[in-house]
Amino acid sequence: MGFHKRYVLLAVIFSFVRYTSASATHYSIPEELKEGSVVANLATDLSLDVKTLNQRKMRLDIIANKKYLDVNKETGELYVVEKIDREHICNTKSSMSCYLRLEVILENPVRIFNMEVEILDMNDNAPQFRRETIHLDITESTPTGERFSLSNAVDPDVGSNSVKTYHLSESEQFTIEVQTGRDGSKFADLILKQTLDREQQAVHNLILTAVDGGTPARSGTASVIVRVLDTNDNAPTFEKDNLSVKIMENSPTGSIVVHLNATDLDEGSNSDITYSYSLYTSEKTQETFNLNPATGEITVKGLLNYEDFRIYDMEVIAADKGASSLTGQCTIKILVEDMNDNHPEISIKSFQSPVTENIELDTVIAVVSVSDKDSGDNGIVDLRVPDNMPFKLRESSDNYYELVVSEPLDREKVSEYDITFTVTDRGSPPLSDNETMTLELLDVNDNVPQFPQSFYTIRVMENNAPGALLSSLTAFDPDLHENQYLVYFIIEKEIANTSMSMLFSINPENGNLYALKTFDYEIEKEFLFHIEARDSGSPPLSSNVTVHIIIVDQNDNAPVIVSPWRAHGSVVEEKIPRSTDKGSLVAKVIALDNDSVHNSRITYQFLQVTDATLFSLDQYNGEIRTMRMFSYRDPRHQRLVVVAKDNGEPALSATVTIKLTTMETAVK
Repeated sequence: MGFHKRYVLLAVIFSFVRYTSASATHYSIPEELKEGSVVANLATDLSLDVKTLNQRKMRLDIIANKKYLDVNKETGELYVVEKIDREHICNTKSSMSCYLRLEVILENPVRIFNMEVEILDMNDNAPQFRRETIHLDITESTPTGERFSLSNAVDPDVGSNSVKTYHLSESEQFTIEVQTGRDGSKFADLILKQTLDREQQAVHNLILTAVDGGTPARSGTASVIVRVLDTNDNAPTFEKDNLSVKIMENSPTGSIVVHLNATDLDEGSNSDITYSYSLYTSEKTQETFNLNPATGEITVKGLLNYEDFRIYDMEVIAADKGASSLTGQCTIKILVEDMNDNHPEISIKSFQSPVTENIELDTVIAVVSVSDKDSGDNGIVDLRVPDNMPFKLRESSDNYYELVVSEPLDREKVSEYDITFTVTDRGSPPLSDNETMTLELLDVNDNVPQFPQSFYTIRVMENNAPGALLSSLTAFDPDLHENQYLVYFIIEKEIANTSMSMLFSINPENGNLYALKTFDYEIEKEFLFHIEARDSGSPPLSSNVTVHIIIVDQNDNAPVIVSPWRAHGSVVEEKIPRSTDKGSLVAKVIALDNDSVHNSRITYQFLQVTDATLFSLDQYNGEIRTMRMFSYRDPRHQRLVVVAKDNGEPALSATVTIKLTTMETAVK
């Protein structure tokens, strides 16, 4: 707004108030009037003749001030010579009033008028702080409600135009309370309304505004910078309160397990952190892992064995170095991961040996448990037995297996089994172990005694000695012990009212067959009977064999000459005509032999003959024939000795002597 407009406005407001007291004339004008502005008409107010003002040398004397006003001698008007600044003229605020004291001096006659021009304050000055920036240091532990004095603002204006109030920029933590001093000045106290937290906001930038009461109001601002001083009000905190860390067993000493990182929002020594184990961390854990107190790094110190210790629980404390140390905790669970460093194990819980060979299928022979101290695939095991055995494995419960009979057993084929249990884990590479158990089979009487042959032909030379061994009829039984101990019997059979046991005897222990009598082929040529072999099992098993005894002929019978008949030891006499023709049958020797065909085959020959040219003898049929006719020179008596010889070895023979007498045929 331009000065002229302000003047008009103020003129309207103040209307140049004038009043006269006994000693002085008073005027009231606003400050900052434009040069030339008329304050009053002194001639009129002082009842002076305007026309005489020049003659009387009217002048204006301003006491102790510059010449801000002057009088127009032509018109008698009091006007502004220089803009008046009330704050410059009256630089003290001890009084609300500000006056220019003037003397109007006239001569001819001399006359002095005392005048007071009150300079009325205009709101032409904004409040101003002595410092543009106000610095405050407040500890974060300061309780709410605490007051802090702020530098007040100064406004040269007075009255309602001076500082009326203060405003603070929006803040959750601070507010102000405007106070009035004894001199009426306004100042503000900064009040903490909410607890400070340096870690959330270390510096608060506020704007303090001083507002005067003028119309329009003027204001001035100052920056209030509140620096929050740290107190050890924050405990160290870990990134995570609970950690789960995995590490492979057998990790070398010095291997890093985890690097803990705790932070403290405080500053300085309040944020310096040291790490340590809490009392809740076992000695075992502390012996196994090393904790660096400065860095929070946890490394392997001892041997890690998954099978001995799988989980380590520890609590690490992070403590700051504040005067009253604060701590934070972190719980760490270290999980030791398994590696395939343990061989699977086999434990034979039960093993039934020996067992009978006729054990039923699906019978449990053994109970086996397997285990592996490793875990995961490293701890999963597979158990097997050889495929070429009559057994199979059946899982009965977790890691327990039953070995059962899957095929019939036969002790006579396999008397014992070396069963190898092999357990293999599923690690990479896999590890395995095995254990061998020997299963012995007990014999049961499941085999019938067997003779090597089903039919025996035994040739026995006649004239054998009684008790002679004929043969050994031995049967075989693959069973064991009493089941293979055999007893031999002759199955009774009568032939011509004669029992076999009267003719033959068998040793019950070894099957030796004996003749109880001397056999004569010519009387008994063969025998047919059965021999039984019986084991001693329970119940006993038996089998029998057919025995054919053939009596073999022995040349024990000499031929017996039955023709020509003669008394024992006598000579046969025969008469033949002397005229018998050539080829005529003279006699026929017939011999019989009771031996077998071979031994009884008889041949004939002359043993003695008077004239070998005269007779012939058929060696097979024993016929004696003439070979020629008798002559006169031939003796009348002819003696023939014929021997009948069998075909035995050695040959037996019989002789007959034939005495031939030739007779002359009578002539008729």
